[in-house]
Amino acid sequence: MRAVLQRVAQASVTVGGHMVGSIGPGVCVLVGITHDDTQDDMEYMARKILGLRVFDDESGAPWKRSVQDCALDILCVSQFTLYAKTTKGSKPDFHQAMKSHQSRQFFDDFVDLLGRMYSPDRIQTGEFGAMMQVALVNDGPVTLELDSRRFAYTHNSADKQARLAKQAAKEQRRSQFAPAKVDTPLR
Repeated sequence: MRAVLQRVAQASVTVGGHMVGSIGPGVCVLVGITHDDTQDDMEYMARKILGLRVFDDESGAPWKRSVQDCALDILCVSQFTLYAKTTKGSKPDFHQAMKSHQSRQFFDDFVDLLGRMYSPDRIQTGEFGAMMQVALVNDGPVTLELDSRRFAYTHNSADKQARLAKQAAKEQRRSQFAPAKVDTPLR
């Protein structure tokens, strides 16, 4: 899972001219789900969103309190475009995002988990799959990227062998075009 968390003074989601979710001070979280996300990813992201210290404490010291510590609101907006690949061409590729029918249930389960871990009345959402207008006043600005697997990617041995074979083939192709080394004695 990926998320973009923004500390906000206020945020809202409008669909077709009707406001479907809004919060005052808190965090607005854009949530992206990939095709192989699991319950572990969901739980990691919920804990991170609830526990990340992005608010000041009572004395004004920064980075001391979480949204949960401050009893503030959370606006979650589904955002499949967080899994766009933009390395080739000019059209984004969204194949890494989970398919819509699966991700709808995954997103609903994620929002439900956030509510169970925190408080359901503190969680607002957009409308899944709709064209939404998200309005917010970023407070700070504070904007953080979260990824449930950024430092936990694991590859099985077959994946590792395929990567090594590809790298060896690439090095072999390079060596074909490299100028021949000629040993000349130093004078």
